[in-house]
Amino acid sequence: MIGVYDYTVILTYLSLLSACAGMIVSMSGMGHPYYGMFFMLFSGLCDAFDGRVARTKKNRSRMEQDFGVQIDSFSDLIAFGILPASIGVSLLRVSEKYSDVPRRLAESGKVLWYPAVLVGIAMFYVLAAMIRLAYFNVTVEDRKRELAETGREYFTGMPVTTAALVFPLVLVLHYFLRFDLSIIYFVVMLAMAFLFVGNFKVPKPGKKTLGVLVAVGLVELVMFVVIKILAAHR
Repeated sequence: MIGVYDYTVILTYLSLLSACAGMIVSMSGMGHPYYGMFFMLFSGLCDAFDGRVARTKKNRSRMEQDFGVQIDSFSDLIAFGILPASIGVSLLRVSEKYSDVPRRLAESGKVLWYPAVLVGIAMFYVLAAMIRLAYFNVTVEDRKRELAETGREYFTGMPVTTAALVFPLVLVLHYFLRFDLSIIYFVVMLAMAFLFVGNFKVPKPGKKTLGVLVAVGLVELVMFVVIKILAAHR
């Protein structure tokens, strides 16, 4: 079989599968957007460590290294690009305020502009994530030279993986504030899209910063478990 199947790619594969599961439970009647966010957080945890795990294998061939880079980007596009957009659209499906849009369209015979705008934002967000990831892949050598010259590695634009921390926070607030934040979710999505393609430098997180980010992700993951338990007892 073609491809790589050793332990260096397992976390990336798990991240992709988790993202696919998140899209399925969010967009279908099988689940809820909160379940989709749970899977996004799991993908984020996998992504936080997949590169470090891969680098533990010292004798990786050039093909294995390049393969790992490519699948990481493809996985990130799905987990932190398409999945957040899918969750946003599914929020409209379960929202008391926006779930009756199809009925209102049928009754009025008119085009309601805001559903189209929100879906357009979701599409733009996915496009921005793809552009950012493609740019990241083709500027590898530039970043290596910058690291050799400055001793510090930077990202250009906001990494798409930040979605794994930002969007879960919006949904946690959505639940506990008892206020429909569906529109706010799309506003955040639009802002994130512009940050993905922004021409500014973001220092690559060190071990301590990465540990803090992972801890935040774990707290959010626990919060969604609590939300599920509270919802089950209502």
